[in-house]
Order: sequence, then C-alpha cells, then structure tokens
Amino acid sequence: MTHAPAAKRESGLVSRRFLLFLLTGGFAAAVNWGSRMLYNLWMPYSAAIVAAYITGMLTAFALAKWFVFTQSRHSTARSVFYFTLVNLVAVIQTWAVSIGLAYWVFPWIGMHWHDRAIAHLAGVAVPVFTSYIGHKRWSFSH
Repeated sequence: MTHAPAAKRESGLVSRRFLLFLLTGGFAAAVNWGSRMLYNLWMPYSAAIVAAYITGMLTAFALAKWFVFTQSRHSTARSVFYFTLVNLVAVIQTWAVSIGLAYWVFPWIGMHWHDRAIAHLAGVAVPVFTSYIGHKRWSFSH
C-alpha cells in the first residue's frame, strides 16, 4: 500500500495544518493582545496596537515555521520576507478594526466596558483566514 504525502491525505472540513495554524496563531494572538496592554502603559493605544502586532508576529513566525509549515521550500530569509508582506496586510486589518470599533462603533452604540480590549481582540481575530492563505501560498509554500 502506497501512502500519499501528508498534504494529500488530509480530508474533511478542516485540515490538520489549519488546526495547528489556529493553535499556534491563537497563542501568538494572545501574546499580541496581552503585550498591547503592557505597551499601552508607555504609549498611546494606536501605537501600542502596532507594537503588539510586531511582538505577536515574531511569535507567530517562529511557531508557524517550527510546527505548521515544516516543509517549506523557501529559505528562512525568503520566508521572513513573505511573512512580513502577508502581515503588513494583516496589521492594517487589525489596526483598522481595532480603531474603528474603539473610537467609532462602540461609542456610537454606548459600549464602554473594556471597549479597547474587546476592540483589539476583534481586530486580532479578523486576519486569521487571510493570513493562513497568505502564509500557505507565499511565506511557507512547498
């Protein structure tokens, strides 16, 4: 009996690779979200979002390379280049959602309970699918 490569064997609604991406990305998102609160002690909310995103991005790269996209045909330098490009799109999504919710949507609906934390959490969650596709196709393609 011949075995198909791991990428070809995966079936069902959600692949093992996507689940690993969600787990490692979830951890990196927690680093992102938590570090924003720390950065916010020394810088404005808007800048803290970007600084926290970079912290989460470094975490995400290491975890994705080690656990998710282990068979990339790219060198580490090339993977870093594409990873950064994909994340430039994602940080724009994260920043826009976070700022939009915190400064316009939540005040408009009268929500003030942890408004910035919830806005940032929503902002971090938005680019999950676009990032996965970008990293699979470009950052760590095989």
